[in-house]
Amino acid sequence: MLRLSEIKLPLGHQPDDLEDAIYKILKICSSRLISHRIVRRSIDARCHESIKLIYSVDVSVTDEDALLKTFSNQKKVKKAPDTKYRPIAKAPKNFYIKEEDRPVIVGAGPCGYFAALLLAQMGFKPLLLERGLSIKKRTKDTFRFWRGEKPLNNDSNVQFGEGGAGTFSDGKLYSQVSDPEHYGRKVLEELVLSGANPEILISHRPHIGTFKLATVVRGLRSRIEELGGEIRFETRMDELLLEKTSEDKGILKPLQVKGIKLGDGGSIPTRFLILALGHSARDSFQMLDRVGVRLEQKNFSIGFRIEHPQDIIDHARWGQMAGHPQLGHAEYKLVHHATNGRCVYSFCMCPGGLVVGSTSEEGCVVTNGMSQHSRNERNANSALVVNLIKEDLLKYERWSGDPLAGLFFQRDLERNAFLLGGENYFAPVQRLEDFLACKPSKHLGKVKPSYLPGINLSDLNKSLPRPFVDAIREALPIFAKRLDSFDHPDTVLTGIETRTSSPVRIPRDKYFESVNTKGLIPAGEGAGYAGGILSAGIDGIKAAESLAKIIIRNFN
Repeated sequence: MLRLSEIKLPLGHQPDDLEDAIYKILKICSSRLISHRIVRRSIDARCHESIKLIYSVDVSVTDEDALLKTFSNQKKVKKAPDTKYRPIAKAPKNFYIKEEDRPVIVGAGPCGYFAALLLAQMGFKPLLLERGLSIKKRTKDTFRFWRGEKPLNNDSNVQFGEGGAGTFSDGKLYSQVSDPEHYGRKVLEELVLSGANPEILISHRPHIGTFKLATVVRGLRSRIEELGGEIRFETRMDELLLEKTSEDKGILKPLQVKGIKLGDGGSIPTRFLILALGHSARDSFQMLDRVGVRLEQKNFSIGFRIEHPQDIIDHARWGQMAGHPQLGHAEYKLVHHATNGRCVYSFCMCPGGLVVGSTSEEGCVVTNGMSQHSRNERNANSALVVNLIKEDLLKYERWSGDPLAGLFFQRDLERNAFLLGGENYFAPVQRLEDFLACKPSKHLGKVKPSYLPGINLSDLNKSLPRPFVDAIREALPIFAKRLDSFDHPDTVLTGIETRTSSPVRIPRDKYFESVNTKGLIPAGEGAGYAGGILSAGIDGIKAAESLAKIIIRNFN
């Protein structure tokens, strides 16, 4: 097949217009076109008066080789890439006669589920452990907490439970990771087979939506189990059991995984473990540090959630074409390099969504954003966050380079936000005009905050260290020059956003194995190697492939 790129068509075009464009680009008659399928659709809104839809299309035509030679010097016509996924291994027969040879995965987020799915597809029959509840029970716990009907459950909330933290989000499925092997395509195809809308296969910025994600997660679980995998909920890893080893091929790896101690006092023997913990598994990070697994500090960002009426964002992005059915609700991405050396940027933007309580620890307030697939709530929201530098963590280090300093920093800020919110899991909220004037808000304006469980008017200048506040205050009017009305006085800021990514990295070698622990594959967001559903799924696939190679090498 041939891949045609940069096909630009106007809003409101008809299906036949795309075929006509193919004939025109390839200079062929209709009889030579065998078939075509859209592989990518995006929007060019640089000119509001002439917004275009941009397509990439795979086409099958007669005499493709000759046609390809004709366009050999044109970037817009290429041979279509082969995106079919091919498993790299197959489990040997009776490969885990011994119980400790069975691969175990900890964490049922996108990384853990895709690692389990790939291992199951290769015939390794993995065991996946999740500290939280299944998606139905977890959703009930989370919504009852938001409504103030139930206290926080530390193991069943926005961060923990089947599906991971991304389950209560917009379900974004785009990433900036390099993906020459097309693992991302494998992730998207498996999500569609598990119940996601096939539209995600062609959208430039695909998303699933919170409620739809629950269906997809259940679909993934069923497919893993049908292939011989096993999933156990309410099964918390309390300790990683290790034994010392000798030097291995010139690289000192003094530790070897031998099992897991569980929260109920039981244990599971294993020599092969994928850790897909998620970015909020603080007790697990502390345990890993205690038993000797090498950890490192990792940069992350902190800030607020910012809310505007969605129609303001739509008109700022689409102009007079706002509301056109082919456009949907508008998104944005903004970056500003502040004079104090910090970078301020929008993160996890949720069109037509809600700001929600995302803590996983008592006495802390954390925010996140979520949207349904329809994105039909009144407000748009996004994190507005600022990067950390090493100096920010010095007061939280127990010793120089303490890998857990970022964890302690996050927790300190979240406890302060809990106090500012009124000590009842309400979030501190401030009008943008008052934030810029450094005065507490006494009332709200036209923009009504969506945060659940509730809000307390406050002064967010007191919620973050000064360099972060100064950088955001500088960025807001700059962003308004790029996106009209971004600094509307009644715009709502909600504190605080601290879980943008993991504060810890678990270093691994080129084989994905922990640099000092044999049999341990740290993966996904919690280990510091992903930043969203798609990249976590990709890392889960790579982790499964790496573990499969290790198992086979040991088996042989």
